[in-house]
Amino acid sequence: MDGFVVHYHEIALKGANRPLFVRRLKENIERSLKDFQPVVSILPGRLFVEIRSRTFDNVRDRISNIERLGEIPGIANFLPVRRSPKAEGEADVLINFKKVLFEELKSKRFQSFKIETKRADKIFPKTSEEINREIGALVQKESGARVDLENPELTVFVEVLPKEIFFGFEKIKGVGGLPVGISGKVVVLLSGGIDSPVAAFRMLKRGCRAVFAHFHAYPYVDYSSQGKAKELVEILNRYQGKSKLYLVPFGDIQKEIVLSAPEKYRVILYRRMMARIAEEIAGREKAKALVTGESLGQVASQTIENISVVESAASLPIFRPLIGMDKEEIINSAKDIGTYEISIMPDQDCCQVFMPRHPATKTDIKSIERAESGIDIEKIIANIKLSVVI
Repeated sequence: MDGFVVHYHEIALKGANRPLFVRRLKENIERSLKDFQPVVSILPGRLFVEIRSRTFDNVRDRISNIERLGEIPGIANFLPVRRSPKAEGEADVLINFKKVLFEELKSKRFQSFKIETKRADKIFPKTSEEINREIGALVQKESGARVDLENPELTVFVEVLPKEIFFGFEKIKGVGGLPVGISGKVVVLLSGGIDSPVAAFRMLKRGCRAVFAHFHAYPYVDYSSQGKAKELVEILNRYQGKSKLYLVPFGDIQKEIVLSAPEKYRVILYRRMMARIAEEIAGREKAKALVTGESLGQVASQTIENISVVESAASLPIFRPLIGMDKEEIINSAKDIGTYEISIMPDQDCCQVFMPRHPATKTDIKSIERAESGIDIEKIIANIKLSVVI
């Protein structure tokens, strides 16, 4: 294997600013694979990732490269490939390709096959279908295998450029979406539960870089929720690289709300205060939005009325990427991205502290503002002591 041909999908739909998206994807690939000395080339409609590390022939390192590429947002799919020697004329390009291809096929056993060709540049005189037929006829003659376009034992993926051809036998699905960092920075309110890590991942796929804020109630509870938050961020780091996690002590703030406001409004007041503190973090980080794992109707605080009241506490937009998903969909997503097993581990979360027996499901802003009138919000924000884990 000489490297990987990387395909993007959504980026290809961009107009004049497409090169900006492609360059950001290139940078993210280089950062993710830096241990393997990658050389990333921008080709028409795709990228080529060449690995210069001497250890690349090691099976473990090849698997590591595949796993890392599979976790980079912006990549629709990628193909471990061989490349033919470069040539000037169409005939020589095909001759070189056939030589390398047949060398590879000698070690493979298959009874059926198909050829699947894509031309990176339509300047190449032969069409994809013509190349499929020409190469397919030669493979059939050399191997004795039959052509099967529906369920072949072996598929040869061919990528044609003007002066060289790449080919491989396994197309691997990527994360898709947009490259991290292209859409700006957001602050994700990260609990230890199932939902918020999935919300974070969905924003990474939309090209955002996430900073995380975890609200804990220590010393009223143990460290378990903080430990889970750190583990969840480590998993999400696979998709965006190093992250910053703010640990927010929230127990005393909850206690003050309990002493100052009606019981039924506690949860909404907690969430409004979290939004204000997260917005303070966003100011420090130059983030442009907040992100939560809320799903409409899932719990009492996530009714339309309550969501609206919570949102009014912040001036930044609050994104809720899971708003229309049900719990089963969210759980399946958590399993796919690798956060589920951590999220279901028992912990003592701040949301379990000082909870009302009958939380209000339909609040209004006037009632909430009256309930907040006895709380010195500005003092709380000014005195909050944040710790940062990088």
